[in-house]
Amino acid sequence: MADVVSKAKRSAMMAGIKAQNTRPEILVRRGIFARGYRYRLHAKHLPGRPDLVLQKYNTVIFVHGCFWHRHKCHLFKWPSSRPDFWRHKINGNAKRDRRILKELQQSGWKVLVIWECALKGKHKLGPDKVIDAAEHFVHSYTMYTEIEGLPAG
Repeated sequence: MADVVSKAKRSAMMAGIKAQNTRPEILVRRGIFARGYRYRLHAKHLPGRPDLVLQKYNTVIFVHGCFWHRHKCHLFKWPSSRPDFWRHKINGNAKRDRRILKELQQSGWKVLVIWECALKGKHKLGPDKVIDAAEHFVHSYTMYTEIEGLPAG
């Protein structure tokens, strides 16, 4: 199937997709900050450069886009154009995510993944519930958890 936009337009669109400071990430940052938590952003010294690092609580938070990290929700759909390229790209992201999770946990970090679908889409939890769950995780003894949107149905 041919692309519906020109190659130059598609390139410009893809260049506009941000890896940091996305809307879901900013929502989480504002909510966490409003609750009195202080954090560092995109720590280069840690595997995967977590979106937020709460050093005091030995916790890192990733805010993952459902498409780019292959989440099994209504926001993810395999692209129909260039399927081999996209399968390689997205599966590579998921494989890297697993490796980074393992490295962080072996270093003693607690890891929280907040999925984009928890904050947007037809099955979202909403920012307040996401921040409540994140705060609960920070004070728990759990080493890893994910916050995602409500199940379909």
